[in-house]
Amino acid sequence: MLIDVTLPQLGESVNEGTISKWLVREGDVVKKDQALVSIATDKADSELPAPAAGRVTKLLAVEGQVVPVKTVIAQIEEGISATLSAAPGPPVSLPPAAPPQPTASALAAAAVTVSRTPLATPTVRKAALEHDVDLTAVQGTGERGRVTRDDVMRAATTHEHPAPPQPVEVPPVAPPPPRVQQLTQLVNQGGGFVPPIPGVGFGAFKVPAYKPHDGDKVIPFTRRRRITADHMTYSKFASPHVVTVAEVDLHKAGKLRDANKERYKAEGMSLTMLAFVVVATAHALRENSGLNARVLDDSYVVFRDINIGVAVDSPDGLVVPVVRRADELGVRGIVRAIDDLARRAKGGKITIDDLGGATFSVSNPGLKGNLFGGAIINQPNVGVLRMGEIQKRVVVVDSPDGEDSIAIHPIMYMALSYDHRVVDGVAANGFLWRVTEILEKAEFEV
Repeated sequence: MLIDVTLPQLGESVNEGTISKWLVREGDVVKKDQALVSIATDKADSELPAPAAGRVTKLLAVEGQVVPVKTVIAQIEEGISATLSAAPGPPVSLPPAAPPQPTASALAAAAVTVSRTPLATPTVRKAALEHDVDLTAVQGTGERGRVTRDDVMRAATTHEHPAPPQPVEVPPVAPPPPRVQQLTQLVNQGGGFVPPIPGVGFGAFKVPAYKPHDGDKVIPFTRRRRITADHMTYSKFASPHVVTVAEVDLHKAGKLRDANKERYKAEGMSLTMLAFVVVATAHALRENSGLNARVLDDSYVVFRDINIGVAVDSPDGLVVPVVRRADELGVRGIVRAIDDLARRAKGGKITIDDLGGATFSVSNPGLKGNLFGGAIINQPNVGVLRMGEIQKRVVVVDSPDGEDSIAIHPIMYMALSYDHRVVDGVAANGFLWRVTEILEKAEFEV
């Protein structure tokens, strides 16, 4: 009995995945739950297990192919065990596979080929611009005729080493317009705006070509680095960032932490200032809901739930797992959630669902941070709060008798980056002021 292996729903916001690497070959005998293939999405990578034991009869997708969810990517013949396949006996010749019949997806791919607008991801389109490749002239080999990066690179190689032209009598034509004008015409045909092209330039400015030198080390992007780079570039282009900064006196919060950190440590948890900041942020978002939102095409939505993404480091780079319904958790619940997410991120055990659904983000540069810095908004959020380094500073405080006095307190600067499309300065400043007030009062239940 043949069993179809389909690409499952890998997360609530994930509609497709990329076949990163096949871990089996056609003819291999697999056990139930054995990893068949590594699937890459824009959130995280995961391995797809075999739904049953048997022999892999067909692999229906190639590495690098983008596949929609619920698409059949392989077939397994159930009931064939490894013992059975290893039994001695004469080799069995399988009949040659019948030539594939045209399918609906193949017909759709053919239809796309003749379209003026080829299917391609933003990364592939950027690669085409960088290598001066016309996508409309590239035959796509991906799903539904999608143009892949390999297609672009093959076209670029052909473009760089063309076949010798045959002498043909042609009437004189006007010289082609400059590359910038070509890009402008290309995008304006669809009524759009020509953005700066990374690695190419903008307008009259051209990025100088890289010239190798002895000692230089060219490091290829990992997939995670490419996703991060594209995400940050999109965020800066899509959202008009504004940064506002607040100074926070952590004297009371620091004392509260010092009085309880050993108790938390004995329970296997770390009571950090990050936990206090996340708690304060969640409470302030409940009172200032305009920061707990996202922008749609011609509107924006204010979320009911407060899900705070917390930036942590992982072997593949920075990831932002989510603490869900953070406003319903106290300090202890936030500490436990952050510790769990950080531990799994560092162990490479973070899941796609852990990374989806953030409505606001908090970034902590760690002990070796700096005074403050404006973080780039984690799309599709409209705000991100970045903690600065905590330093002891001389401050003016009110003494019990009402007189001013000098004291040394731990001080931190916090920078709020917000999307000025939907968040005005008054709302942003009110939110940051409230976070500061909660932290300075330090009336937390720990």
